[in-house]
Amino acid sequence: MTAPHAPLPAGLPLDAEFDHAAVAARRIRDLLPLYRDTLGGEFHLGGDNVRVGYRGLQLSFRGGGRIELLEPLPGSAFLDSFFRRSPLGGLHHVTFLVRQDMDRTITSLEGLGYRVHGASEADPEWHEVFLHPREAHGTLLQIARPGPDHGPAAGYTLDDVLAGTAPNGCGIPSR
Repeated sequence: MTAPHAPLPAGLPLDAEFDHAAVAARRIRDLLPLYRDTLGGEFHLGGDNVRVGYRGLQLSFRGGGRIELLEPLPGSAFLDSFFRRSPLGGLHHVTFLVRQDMDRTITSLEGLGYRVHGASEADPEWHEVFLHPREAHGTLLQIARPGPDHGPAAGYTLDDVLAGTAPNGCGIPSR
């Protein structure tokens, strides 16, 4: 979980803070030479989302920034439309965290005229909703509320994620 932050300025409907940006590629291994080996990212957390169909891992950087690296799981169509638009991969989404519950977040966004989609509370450690790129000037925005136990990896490594053996792993190694 992120550190406490300053009180919300008067008039802002969401108490949001930037969390990370996500880059998708057909293979996470193709992203590691740049984001880990060249830029110095250190493994933060990761795993498979079998329900949706992707593997992701986050790297943290000096100064507190994080980047998430995504790849489709075998047989998944989750990133197909993204790769049709961006065959080489690239920026997939930007994530902001909120403290209030998702119902209040969605009500606030809709009250401001935004159309939300993909709301999910399936994972108790990660409630989320999205603003489509048409709603957010060309960028998919993920707005999430982390649960109390969401945080850095404990008891597994980047190699475990790539092997598909991290928590929630599908058992199939990354290519």
